[in-house]
Amino acid sequence: MPPARWVVFLIGFCALIQQTSHADPSQSPSQEQLAGPAESFPDWLARLKDEAKQRGFSDAVIDQTLDDLEPLPRVIQSDRNQAELNPGFARYLSAHLSMAMVTRGRELATEHRDLLRRIEATYHVPSRFLLAIWGMETRYGRITGRTPVFQALATLAWEPRRAEFFRGELFQALMMVDRGYIDASAMTGSWAGAMGQTQFMPSSYMQYAVDFDGDGHRDIWKSTPDALASIANYLKGYGWDGDWTWGREVKMGPEVQTQIADLVPRRTEGCYARRNMTERRPLSIWGGLGVTGMDGSPVPALDAIAGLVDVGERKFLVYPNYDAILGYNCAHYYALTVAILADQFPGGSGMGLNLATRSTTVKAPAQKRVSRGRSTVSSKAKSGRRTRRPAQSARPATPPRSR
Repeated sequence: MPPARWVVFLIGFCALIQQTSHADPSQSPSQEQLAGPAESFPDWLARLKDEAKQRGFSDAVIDQTLDDLEPLPRVIQSDRNQAELNPGFARYLSAHLSMAMVTRGRELATEHRDLLRRIEATYHVPSRFLLAIWGMETRYGRITGRTPVFQALATLAWEPRRAEFFRGELFQALMMVDRGYIDASAMTGSWAGAMGQTQFMPSSYMQYAVDFDGDGHRDIWKSTPDALASIANYLKGYGWDGDWTWGREVKMGPEVQTQIADLVPRRTEGCYARRNMTERRPLSIWGGLGVTGMDGSPVPALDAIAGLVDVGERKFLVYPNYDAILGYNCAHYYALTVAILADQFPGGSGMGLNLATRSTTVKAPAQKRVSRGRSTVSSKAKSGRRTRRPAQSARPATPPRSR
């Protein structure tokens, strides 16, 4: 970067830090996180190139991916803004879901019925959850982001707030180009470097992307079969159990809430969202404590365990499959919105949408309903257990979209 442009960028970056520091202290990043980079971007980039060479990347790959990069101030702004915002679940849900989105998802469920059945039979993940994540991430493949991935990742790896994570993703992106999976120039995505219809980070692409259409490429950008099957493979990799659904919304009085706070501790391991929910207990325990369905009926007497997620005005008992959704994005607002959207599609309950003044029940098309927490994924999913890989560490709680 020419010296004059570098001075202009530093002035803008200092203004960004000052602007962020005036935010509500309860929502703001720490002062350590607000600190600017310790060295100039050109110096940092030169060291990064040296490390890439030491890792065995060729000069051609390094030139193709890292030459002439400049930091993007809007990427840093987006990352810092995200750390501050907590709009409340009702506002988040209304901002991210609409009846048009539900309708479009139902249309795509019909359009891709045969494909979705084949993916279900392969991965034992209900298609409604694939549609919901596809819809949440990219509006069913329509909005995938136009930010150059290497420029976004380099900016966030240089900026100190989450530098270690994004530095690792940058080297994973280099590996994608080095192995010929995609040309660097075609790697565009969100401001956070998430790519394609699935909005996978590079490490997720390397581990979970699949070639479901059999053309020899794991194409999460243009291939709907590859994108949907890759989402299914991701959830399966995070421990999805095809015999069960995600959970249910529940109701309880203030006395019950107090009793639960005294008797059921919070989880102590995992990402922030996993630690911001209770430990799992059998459904019979929750029923004995006074937790009920939304209509006041008892919670089902199933041989299942569930944790309590409380987002203020609404409460949910969530089964282990909910952790797989958190694996996609470790934030309760995101995971609950995915689950509620999935419930609007064939096989779901049709409950819980509650957008602004709309009824909490959305009329769903004729379909086989989920019964008492069991999933209707397929008879094949129930005929035998599969060997699962252990869940990996979840990515940051970052809605990976540039919009």
